[in-house]
Amino acid sequence: MSLLLRTHLDLAKTSLKERKGRTFLTCLGIAIGVASIILIMSLTGSIAQIITSEIEAADSGLIVVRPKTKSSNSVEELITDLTSTSYSPVNLTLDDVTTIGNLAREAEKTPENPENIPEDSPKITISALAPLAASSAPVSTEQKTLDSALVVATTSTLNQVLSLPLSSGTFLSDSAPKAVVIGSNFSLELFATTETVGKTFTLYGEKFLIVGVLADLNRPVNFSGINFDNAILTNIDYIKTLDIPLQVQQIVISSTPEATAATANKINETLLAEKNNDNSFEVVYGNNIYTRNNSSLYLVAGMLTLVAGISLIVGGIGVMNIMLVSVAERTHEIGVRKAVGATNLNIFLQFLFESLIMCVLGGIAGLVIGYVLAFLISLITPFNPFISVEICLASLYISVVVGTLFGLYPAVKASLKPPIESLKATN
Repeated sequence: MSLLLRTHLDLAKTSLKERKGRTFLTCLGIAIGVASIILIMSLTGSIAQIITSEIEAADSGLIVVRPKTKSSNSVEELITDLTSTSYSPVNLTLDDVTTIGNLAREAEKTPENPENIPEDSPKITISALAPLAASSAPVSTEQKTLDSALVVATTSTLNQVLSLPLSSGTFLSDSAPKAVVIGSNFSLELFATTETVGKTFTLYGEKFLIVGVLADLNRPVNFSGINFDNAILTNIDYIKTLDIPLQVQQIVISSTPEATAATANKINETLLAEKNNDNSFEVVYGNNIYTRNNSSLYLVAGMLTLVAGISLIVGGIGVMNIMLVSVAERTHEIGVRKAVGATNLNIFLQFLFESLIMCVLGGIAGLVIGYVLAFLISLITPFNPFISVEICLASLYISVVVGTLFGLYPAVKASLKPPIESLKATN
């Protein structure tokens, strides 16, 4: 049996070599479809790696208070989130920051009767907390004006929660209300340099002094949805004195790993009590912080894969078309083979192997092309190519499935040709 299959395989390879141009173009059609899918899977895997690294960092005890994720109409909500330029409305205010701060101070107090506290009672730990109120506003210097810049009003404790590295200068300080820290990309865009400590610019009609520049974080995907590389970090207490409407979108809190769950539950209970059970917010930690990011990622990846799948179907139709042409051209050959003893199964396998070989070659080429494109994209984006055995096997599996599905009809048609009529046909 293995010798028979090898014979069919050799016949299929010989036939394809005789029609190299046609074979190449057919393989190219499959390669384009497979390359598109490989590129999407590679970029999706790269983004997932970034999210995973953020989750590992969150294991240090990060807690986030943010707008509650809606469970109904999830696809519609995700599409709205992806296309919206504004933040979701949420009933979070600076008073909530004060409430959590009071909770932290209460947790630090030594109990009057510690012996009455059970050893297994949940401990509350809040090391630091900071609000995030993002908006956009024009920024100008004497040389340049930007119509829209990302302004993040927060507190000096943000650095304790998120550990934002600085390339130069210092972080925000409560003693310097008009001091700001800017992202590296924003610094380059406004001043064409990252050496901007000591420079000033106008924001909200006020002069602000740059006291620090963030190091290049290169985190386009993160839980906060804020690209700190392009942001201006300002003192929220000073911004609210300028009569500028502020909406706190998130409150980030630093706890300890062993106390994260208990602390998050206590914050949730306290805020619900303060807001009369208004549950328009959620308190999340650990993997739950990234639920929204993962959902958006898989939605976009699924939509792009669907588009790439269409191109793969077009390539499969091309395989079927070429194989039908080949069957019509080789009718006499089929008749001769049947006359010398070839069965319908022999003819069927020969033509099916031809379509499979073309699709597998196209799949291998698509795998290479997809990763080359992923590498080229990584040169201009922070998404490194994600290479895995699963993706490589997926490209082979997809190629085999396409070759089988679109090669079945031509192979069946070739095998069912009557031998007498086939012998009458001319080449």
